[in-house]
Amino acid sequence: MDMKIPDQAKIAAITSVEKKQSAAATRFLRGPQSRFRELMMAFRAFREMISGFRKLHFVGPCVTVFGSARFQEDHPYYKFSRSVGEQLALAGFTVITGGGPGVMEAANRGAKDVGGRSVGCNIVLPMEQKSNPYLDTFVDFRYFFIRKLMLAKYSYAFVAMPGGFGTLDELFEIATLVQTGKMKGFPIVLAGTEYWGPMVNYLRETMATEGTISVLDVDRFIVSDSPEEIATKIAEAAHKQFGLTRGEWKPRWWLFERSPFPSR
Repeated sequence: MDMKIPDQAKIAAITSVEKKQSAAATRFLRGPQSRFRELMMAFRAFREMISGFRKLHFVGPCVTVFGSARFQEDHPYYKFSRSVGEQLALAGFTVITGGGPGVMEAANRGAKDVGGRSVGCNIVLPMEQKSNPYLDTFVDFRYFFIRKLMLAKYSYAFVAMPGGFGTLDELFEIATLVQTGKMKGFPIVLAGTEYWGPMVNYLRETMATEGTISVLDVDRFIVSDSPEEIATKIAEAAHKQFGLTRGEWKPRWWLFERSPFPSR
């Protein structure tokens, strides 16, 4: 006889799995372990990478939006991010975020508001992030470095909304990849002059002055308070500088591939 599992039991079971997954990811950075365990960790990371490639191969062209998970719906930064998502979708881009709440949710929500495409790359954490409800498709990741790879790989531009350590990590990894020539010079937008202005001043007046970075590195950042301006500058760069194309890659049935947007 089939027994219906109570909702609380389901939640507890899911939480238990997430904690185990998070613990496995934590072990990755605990120093040398047995060769077998390290081989298994490498295999899990490889499998997660392939899963991301298969799921995200057909979602573009994308713009990645970074930002804090902590801002609520009534916060001005949430509303700002929602407007940015709207304008990016109207410009023809798929909005891809970390898939969580806060300004990530807002950007995905804005894209959905205007009939655009919305994708999330969610990180599995034991106590925090769940995928927001405004996603056409999403991928769960245990490893931050693979998640960051996916957020970088498919986008023609990157928008940093106000955020914390995670946002800074993502932002400066993209800036470093561009600076070192490992990535094309895609637009990097700092959305919110009041929030990002002091950081830009520090980069220019301290780091550039001391010679640890160049003024050109600072000038790469586009600082704006206008969702329309952000979308326009990104679209212009995507088409004029980087030869944006759409629909180049098609799912192959014999590889068991399918579009993440089957109704469109």
